Amino acid sequence: MDFSIRKERSGNGPKKLYREREAYFALMKQGVSNTEACRIVGINRRTGKRWRHGSQPTGKRKWAPPVRVVPTSGPSRYLREADRLHIADRLREKVTIRQIAAELGRSPSTISREIRRNGMPLRGDASRWTYRPYAAQARAEARRPRPKTGKIGQNLQLRDFIQECLNLRWSPEQICQALRIAFPDRPEMHVTHETVYQALYVQGRGELRRDLVKALRTGRARRKPRRQAQQRQPRYREPMIMISDRPAEAADRAVPGHWEGDLIIGKDNSSAIGTLVERTTRFVMLVHLPDGRGTEVMRDALVDTMKTLPPHLKRSLTWDQGSEMGRHHEFTMASNMPVYFCNPASPWQRGSNENTNGLLRQYFPKGTNLALHSRDHLDAVAAELNGRPRKTLGWETPAERLSKLLATTRQ
Repeated sequence: MDFSIRKERSGNGPKKLYREREAYFALMKQGVSNTEACRIVGINRRTGKRWRHGSQPTGKRKWAPPVRVVPTSGPSRYLREADRLHIADRLREKVTIRQIAAELGRSPSTISREIRRNGMPLRGDASRWTYRPYAAQARAEARRPRPKTGKIGQNLQLRDFIQECLNLRWSPEQICQALRIAFPDRPEMHVTHETVYQALYVQGRGELRRDLVKALRTGRARRKPRRQAQQRQPRYREPMIMISDRPAEAADRAVPGHWEGDLIIGKDNSSAIGTLVERTTRFVMLVHLPDGRGTEVMRDALVDTMKTLPPHLKRSLTWDQGSEMGRHHEFTMASNMPVYFCNPASPWQRGSNENTNGLLRQYFPKGTNLALHSRDHLDAVAAELNGRPRKTLGWETPAERLSKLLATTRQ
């Protein structure tokens, strides 16, 4: 690397070593040692160390974070030898585990577990613990090869107990609980039901006899995959239109008429109220569901509610994948209003509706019977919410903003 050490460095203020710092980190990225990199750019070794690791508070000097963490060759699931060298260096400098984890981009528990697993007693003083990076790397590599003998295969008494219970047609969960009762003070005899299933199903382990699979209630010789896309059952009889296909005008709230919908559920999941929020104006409409939330009831209630709106305010409806929308295609045909569905476990895709449901809980607390509320009471609650000034609307009310939009369209 072509780098000439400047003869004069004074008089440049706080930026006097910026060029040296850039050259230093470029050399470190190439794998050059700290000593050699410092010699090339003409700085003290302690300076380079301080740039990489920061400095501890001493006297009047405050703690300083690292200038830049030296990037590794790429992300890795496992700690590498370079990571272990870094851990050893920083432990000698009495740095906290959390700071080491931050420098390596790891969880503090990962560093703590690494020191506990791969450390060793200090030679000549077994009461003290030390961490040697090369020995730790050798230990980690020795544990890595697969397959390994499982817990059941290593313990003949445990294996015989499980096989005897399987012959009696006990479930793996029943066996695990029986082990904890029979051997309360022997953790080597405790397993989870998943361990038993893997000993039966995973090829190459051979910890339990394969013929014992017939004793399971399912009688399957292998596991049935349930998370593959081609194995999943459709959510509804008619295909869904996902939110990714919703028009862009709905996403930026520029055009009114796009609604978000959901249910708030009452005590014991036996009652519900439908909530509809217009994305542009945050105008709220409540759907009366005194007879439950079945698919037909939900379809008819939504159709009746949407009949009160002019055509230009019925552009789309966004809902989650609740079972109550099983007849969404019939609602679309009756109201000429397409329904778009959110992704699973993504409530932020209906943010306005989720916020409104939180406001409604002040009127309809959780754990109460929502079927007791009349149509008139729902209309009064909606009117009160629509008359409340909203910060997101510049302190206008949803009713005022909707009236302005309606007046503009009439002109």
